[in-house]
Amino acid sequence: MDIITAKKVREMDERERERNLLALREELMMLYSQQTGGGVSDNPAKAKLIRKQIARILTVKNETK
Repeated sequence: MDIITAKKVREMDERERERNLLALREELMMLYSQQTGGGVSDNPAKAKLIRKQIARILTVKNETK
């Protein structure tokens, strides 16, 4: 997975931001469901990384309002 920087988010159009936001939220929910199911994550810091990327997208989205 690529790290989405604020610069990349600003270069995206609104549709692409929404698609990325939806995909990241789905991935985060899958990670949470795996952790609650007792599964062992191969990368425990991945959830934190995804949360930060979601926050970047939402921040840029709110800046454009």
